[in-house]
Amino acid sequence: MYTRRTVLVSSAALLSAGLMPHARAEVLKKSVQIIVGFPAGGGTDVIARILAERLRGPYSSAVIVENKPGAAARISVEYVKNADPDGSVMLFTPDFPITVYPHSFRSLSYDPLRDLIAVAPTTKSALTYIIGPMVPANVKTLADFVTWCKANPDKAIYATTSAGGTPHFVGMMLANAAGVKMTPVHYRGGAPALQDVIGGHVPASVNPVSESLPFSRSGAVRVLAVTSSQRSPFLPDVPTMRESGYDVVIDPWLGVFVPAKTPPDVVNALSGAIHDAVKSKEMLDSLAKVGNEPTFQTPEQFAATVRADLERWGPVVKESGFVAED
Repeated sequence: MYTRRTVLVSSAALLSAGLMPHARAEVLKKSVQIIVGFPAGGGTDVIARILAERLRGPYSSAVIVENKPGAAARISVEYVKNADPDGSVMLFTPDFPITVYPHSFRSLSYDPLRDLIAVAPTTKSALTYIIGPMVPANVKTLADFVTWCKANPDKAIYATTSAGGTPHFVGMMLANAAGVKMTPVHYRGGAPALQDVIGGHVPASVNPVSESLPFSRSGAVRVLAVTSSQRSPFLPDVPTMRESGYDVVIDPWLGVFVPAKTPPDVVNALSGAIHDAVKSKEMLDSLAKVGNEPTFQTPEQFAATVRADLERWGPVVKESGFVAED
């Protein structure tokens, strides 16, 4: 059985292992923006604000989170792409605008490998498949939900945070594996999607553990499965989708990017500041409360992860036949 202490101890051990001697630079004299492509209150926004608090001081005296939702988070990526490459503007994003969108959109205003520099991942949090009060109480497993969807095709709907993103493809992959048609409904962020599930307007949703955990604890939603390769330490009684009989495995991350042409010493200094922030006891405590596990890589390691994920998602998107609206 995992406990909160287990997560903190194992994570701290990993992070203190000393992955790299990172650069130190004097604190930036200008305000720093952390750009989030989703509305306030969602999982990405919550973690961004936790990070901002730990960067305030060591990296810059003023670090603010600025929400720029719209166009399925693409507006935020383009904003950072066009920002000054001096370390004062960074993108804080889940993986899919970087690794999935290049395959799911016919035309994209940015190239994640050419226009951005990968600085560091910060956390990982499995996606959860949740259901709300619209679904009868006797639906207790993912297989039960699939059966219910087949019996109620007009209600076989799930909410996602964006068209063409990872949560969207989780639903599509489940539908294909189960041989059932499920219709996605796309929202501007996790918070409004969850509100509609809790309100009984949509039966199901795909959200990170960090977003669904508080509502699972209160009983407002039921978590049927997680997408990770192993059970989440924050939901140890919830099976993985693979354990539930459906071969869907996705381990998403949240990470920081800066504009291309940002000097290497600035990238390394920011990476080091993020490393120190994530391994701090204060941030580990905060992350555990919202269902996120810390992770860290050097800029070079993170860039390699991004490239590998880009290659992995290409065949998945192609096989699905999905093409997002521009």
